[in-house]
Amino acid sequence: MTRLERDSLGTREIPDIAYWGVQTLRANENFPITGHPLSTNRKLVEALVSVKLAAARANHGLALLDDERFTLIERACENILAGELMDQFTVDVIQGGAGTSSNMNANEVIANRALELAGRPRGDYAFLSPNDHVNLSQSTNDVYPTAANIATIWSVQDLLSAMDVLIGHFQDKANEFRTVVKMGRTQLQDAVPMTLGQEFGTYAVTVAEDRDRLAEATKLLHEINLGATAIGTGLNATPGYAESARHELSRVTGLPLITAFDLIEATQDVGAFVHLSGVLKRVAVKLSKICNDLRLLSSGPRSGLNEINLPARQSGSSIMPGKVNPVIPEVVNQVAYEVIGNDLTITMAAEGGQLQLNAFEPIIVHSLDKSITHLTNACRTLGDRCISGITANTEHLRTSTANSIGLATALNPHIGYTAAAAIAQLALTTGRGVAEIVLDQGLIDPNELAELLRPERLANLRPAPDVTTLSDI
Repeated sequence: MTRLERDSLGTREIPDIAYWGVQTLRANENFPITGHPLSTNRKLVEALVSVKLAAARANHGLALLDDERFTLIERACENILAGELMDQFTVDVIQGGAGTSSNMNANEVIANRALELAGRPRGDYAFLSPNDHVNLSQSTNDVYPTAANIATIWSVQDLLSAMDVLIGHFQDKANEFRTVVKMGRTQLQDAVPMTLGQEFGTYAVTVAEDRDRLAEATKLLHEINLGATAIGTGLNATPGYAESARHELSRVTGLPLITAFDLIEATQDVGAFVHLSGVLKRVAVKLSKICNDLRLLSSGPRSGLNEINLPARQSGSSIMPGKVNPVIPEVVNQVAYEVIGNDLTITMAAEGGQLQLNAFEPIIVHSLDKSITHLTNACRTLGDRCISGITANTEHLRTSTANSIGLATALNPHIGYTAAAAIAQLALTTGRGVAEIVLDQGLIDPNELAELLRPERLANLRPAPDVTTLSDI
């Protein structure tokens, strides 16, 4: 069974069971790009429908939408926000037209659900129209950017929570390994002693710093251009609509939204997305560096550094028995590479905007969604399936530290750089320990040497930082 629907290009047959209409049909035909429909970005769908609900309430309050049609549109939006009809959002996430297809997909689904609630056939747009009623006082150019902001805020909230959990895992390990002495390294060469707890503590701190920068960047997205309509002049929006719609949208979403001071500028500007993507890239780079460290520290197990053990998650080879690979850090590395690539995509799409509109917001939104979603999953996976199960090879670390020529650095203030350098060279050529040579040469009293080489002093241990207070710095 089909029904006929008409648009400015002509008449098309639409499956009668479909809640979408002719403009969605054309978009489905025109954009067979990713195979990922709009419904795969559920937060964006919910944000679009939230904008439509807020607009309907504003229009009704301004007497632009009668009671019957308003009630039907409101009920239809509430149905979708409750999880219904998500499969009807079928347009590809990457599309031409600056998001028009996404906007019309939402308009048509809401209109046809409202018609169904009224006991009327789908497609009866003479009574309730996707354009004239659901899209009243709106255009794609203020609906889609506003929805994109809201969906991105919601997604970042999930990422922030995942980062909080990861920070907690790193801090737990920092506490667990607080007195486990090891050698620090610069340029992969022995430097001076530290503790494994200090090493993991830095990971907690660096992720916490990035979490704060991400929260700051997200604040920029609370400025919206709803009410700007086509290019920011507000044509076809009744005076008072922009403020009313913003107020209603804040009520629907629970977000402290504000209307941009200059709606023409806000309609063409995607700078907040560029800034956010840059922070996401920063997060990705830091996480990837941490994962590089984890892979090095756990390398071996017999012929590598072998300082820590990552939890074994799966067999590492189809040919080498017993081999276990650092698969969790490796997958996080790959997510980081993807985020870095997405940042370049977002940068070029932002630069490609022309005059009063950026036509490339769909790829910006899609790239941001991938970056945020995959980073969220990566943080959870890294914390839960790797960091929480790490153990230290304490005896190996103690032995390697005792045998390291880096201990000579701790003796500089007591025997001088020249003497310390000579001891380091002798230890390197003979394989003897620094402490053994110092005692043999009678350079330092044994009790004094024991104090100088005490683990807490070597690592210059201080009270562990409380990473939860970093945002107050």
